[in-house]
Amino acid sequence: MLNMPRFLLDDARAMRDPYPVYRRLRDHGPVCRGGPGQWVFPRYEEVSALLRDPRLGREFPEEYQEMSVGAGPANDYLRRIVVDRDRPGHTRLRRLLVKSLSPAMVRGMREPVGRLVDGLLDRFADEGRFDLVRDLAVPVPMMVMSELLDIPRPDRADIARLSTSLAQAFAVFIPEDKRREAHSAVVELREYMVGLLRERRRRPGEDLLSRMITAVRDGEEPLTDEEIIDNALFVYYAGFETTTNAIATGGDLFLRQPHTQRQLRADPGIVGSAVEEFLRYDAPIHATTRMAVEPVEVAGLTIRKGRVVVLLLASANHDERVFRDPARADLTRSPNAHLSFGGGVHLCLGAALARVEGAVVFERLVTRFADIESAGEGVWEPSEGGFRFPYWAHRGMPVAVRPA
Repeated sequence: MLNMPRFLLDDARAMRDPYPVYRRLRDHGPVCRGGPGQWVFPRYEEVSALLRDPRLGREFPEEYQEMSVGAGPANDYLRRIVVDRDRPGHTRLRRLLVKSLSPAMVRGMREPVGRLVDGLLDRFADEGRFDLVRDLAVPVPMMVMSELLDIPRPDRADIARLSTSLAQAFAVFIPEDKRREAHSAVVELREYMVGLLRERRRRPGEDLLSRMITAVRDGEEPLTDEEIIDNALFVYYAGFETTTNAIATGGDLFLRQPHTQRQLRADPGIVGSAVEEFLRYDAPIHATTRMAVEPVEVAGLTIRKGRVVVLLLASANHDERVFRDPARADLTRSPNAHLSFGGGVHLCLGAALARVEGAVVFERLVTRFADIESAGEGVWEPSEGGFRFPYWAHRGMPVAVRPA
């Protein structure tokens, strides 16, 4: 215990390449120390098991959240969304949200996503260059989520901007000015969604918001207006930010490991497997946290009730005990049981949609362009959202393309 290494989330969020650190943690053992009252797990076996362990919860005490974001609307928002609820509240919310975001609805998005991507790539083909992050990875999932919620087109840029400000509420700790920004964003977004919800009640459609209004399952109470608004805001942001980073990771691999581009272009039919490898190689969310609601024994350690458990998803995805040659991307890797979407009852709600979007984007890229090369220095910066939900931050990736 005395020689156990320490891994602090607040330090880690600024690392450009945390994978050598992750490897040293795995080499040392299955567990290491974190911040006060925290235990950190870097290996696949323990991370996979703990994601599914019902003795670990996501409903943190109010004072724990106030240490990060302070008291106010953002704190209240965090206590209401599905990702930060435990049973039985989580079970009810998740069932109703899954009913709203049904598999049939997700499958039906493939064709609209294809039209959207084709429209963007038509312009890029003429120009011969574009920014893969700003011009593709950001607008595609943002537009998809806007379509799912049927947000009027003139409002979409403002909603995306406010949602990015709201995301700062998920940080381990944020400075006072960013706290104010997050609280303000919650107020503005809620006010906007109240009007949108009122409109949907008058004229319901097939959009996700309308489905959330009418979702009922097994005699459970329907979602309240407050639950609909806050969870719709969460689904909206999580839906486009996670997918943005998954697409950016695939593009980065195309440039840094060119064999991936050749591999997919030679057989576009492996695009589903390719997306899984992009997700494994550099997980959009590097870590997630849980709190012990009762004592847990794991890896020779007893985690006491009330202790925080940090699960390093990205490190687990590179565990040499599970993944052969993990630092090399293999688009046909099988099996590929990565943990990028979490696991257990908190498995990512939008995983199926992210897979659809990623598959369409990369299928179109390799069939439309004979080559994709770097056209300048990429832009990377640490996530403003901190490391509790550390969306790995490619902010720019200029590329040059040659039509097929």
